[in-house]
Amino acid sequence: MNTRVLTGITTSGTPHLGNYVGAIRPAIQASLEKNVDAFFFLADYHALIKCEDADRIARSRLEIAATWLASGLDPERVTFYRQSDVPEIPELCWMLTCVTAKGLMNRAHAYKASVDQNVAKSVEPDDGITMGLFSYPILMAADILMFNAHKVPVGRDQTQHLEMARDIAQRFNHLFGQGKDFFVLPEAVIAEDVATLPGLDGRKMSKSYNNTVPLFEGGARALKSAVAKIVTDSRGPGEPKDAEASHLYLIYKAFAQQSETAAFRQALATGMGWGEAKQNLCERIEQELGPMRDNYEDLMAHPNRIEDILQEGARKARAIATPFIHELRQAVGLRTLATQEKSGAAKQAKGGGKGARFVSFRDDAGQFRFRFLGLDGAELFSSVAFADPKLAGAAMRALQSGDLEVMLTLAGELDFTLTLDGAVVATGVTSVSSVQRAERVEALRASLRPTE
Repeated sequence: MNTRVLTGITTSGTPHLGNYVGAIRPAIQASLEKNVDAFFFLADYHALIKCEDADRIARSRLEIAATWLASGLDPERVTFYRQSDVPEIPELCWMLTCVTAKGLMNRAHAYKASVDQNVAKSVEPDDGITMGLFSYPILMAADILMFNAHKVPVGRDQTQHLEMARDIAQRFNHLFGQGKDFFVLPEAVIAEDVATLPGLDGRKMSKSYNNTVPLFEGGARALKSAVAKIVTDSRGPGEPKDAEASHLYLIYKAFAQQSETAAFRQALATGMGWGEAKQNLCERIEQELGPMRDNYEDLMAHPNRIEDILQEGARKARAIATPFIHELRQAVGLRTLATQEKSGAAKQAKGGGKGARFVSFRDDAGQFRFRFLGLDGAELFSSVAFADPKLAGAAMRALQSGDLEVMLTLAGELDFTLTLDGAVVATGVTSVSSVQRAERVEALRASLRPTE
């Protein structure tokens, strides 16, 4: 059995060197392991919590998608999508919100930290705090539970949110599962050996500190300019330098092989000047990032390619999410009358009585067809055209009997095809919403199921 691993990337900034070493590179490497079903998504709904600059969010979505693809993420191997392209996620978020205790959200670290800051400033405790920030852990839970991820790589500051996702999943399973667990309980994966790079001033590299080294933006010139600003001590050329106390050494170590790192360390110990050390660091980083930057710039120049990849990723994600959210809707009681009376519908369809039924007809071209009508009289599907009425009748009887294998294949957002023994005999209507389509497909399955 494959292990499903899910990684979310908030689209509220431009990736930097620390993001690459600490998150992007290890996540892509992990996605190449055997028996790993990897999901990567652009968390653009989450970005709305942190950023109110629409242009910045739009730009960040493009830059981050291009960065991951240029860094080696294989969209053929993984499922790579935008959170906002999967409407089932916010629907699940609402379902989970309705079973989540407010007291649980009161204990969220991010919310408590914001309250503490307000109290320290002697303003209202909830001043400036949005419901997005307050309920952030529920949306994160929906991201994870929508695809029943087994493992979620997170930093230590996110482990509480994983625990909350587990609590919420257990609550939902208890209330609506009736002995079945809809959600698996995800596990947090904390990589202890992932490098944390120092920034220009020696603190952790972070956009909030404004001390980052750009990853791809600005090209090699921007990289060299940023590295030149990295703080060093006052020791000049010829004076021995302590590699472990050097920010340059720590960054170099994150990119180099062991032998290269040892040589760099020895050169510092024997008096290599800081200027030369910075030049060597730039050259070593460029060995790895140069080819990737070329790919990045090509992708940024052709955003339609990225859009196609993300749309295909959304299709793959929704192939899982759409039937699952329909199952959850049934579980919480958001059922259609057709679904509630599906047993009766099946019997009526097979008996040819009122309600759900088959209707034969001849089209304008003189071809023979049949359609299947639901309990409400709405058309669920219409057959292909048959020149021979006997063939049309045989196909209709085969469907009525339920003895042959029936396969429903979702072929797009609003349509499906129906095949018997590998041959297409009918197509679904396309003039209904995705929710109606899912409900009608369920009614069709019930109607074509052999009676007990």
